[in-house]
Amino acid sequence: MKFCPDELETKNVYKLLSGAVVPRPIAWVSTISSDGQLNLAPYSFFTVASRNPPMLCISVGPGVGEREGTVKDTLENIRATEEFVINISSTTLGNEVQKSAENFPSDIDEFAEAGLTPVPSEKVKAMRVKEAPIQMECKLNQIIKLGSDHLIIGEMVVYHIQEDYYKEQYKVDLDQLRPLGRLANVFSENKNFFSLPDDNIK
Repeated sequence: MKFCPDELETKNVYKLLSGAVVPRPIAWVSTISSDGQLNLAPYSFFTVASRNPPMLCISVGPGVGEREGTVKDTLENIRATEEFVINISSTTLGNEVQKSAENFPSDIDEFAEAGLTPVPSEKVKAMRVKEAPIQMECKLNQIIKLGSDHLIIGEMVVYHIQEDYYKEQYKVDLDQLRPLGRLANVFSENKNFFSLPDDNIK
């Protein structure tokens, strides 16, 4: 079988891509608006972009559902403040990640809705998720418009990790972390990986 993207609906191309590029880690992105409103949302189009200087990237799509045609708060806030935090979640926080993925209005604090604790960062204004085992403070490098989406690249300026998740020689204990990820619409769990099937994860 073969498929040509220009002959398919966008949603069907997305299904083919998201079913092939797996597993995908989840960036739990916390931002703050120019007027101080906290925001938190998970994104699975996420990876390391550069090792020196250390950079991370996420891809943010357009609003969906009742917010179709709008710009997502994550993108709007990063444009305004040029800062954000990428939190890494463990399996124990799966329900909270899902809750923060809902299409809340811009004036709703996802930290509060998900029962999470915002804690101050050291070099950026965006809050970190206290419960997240790893939190990476980032300053915006650039935003690149790619078709319907925006690729956000940020330089990681501070790396926080809870002691229980750290191994010697700058290694992360994956047995302890058991990170959340996306595996299309399939539920999967194994020793070191836990997949969320819900399409609410961006």
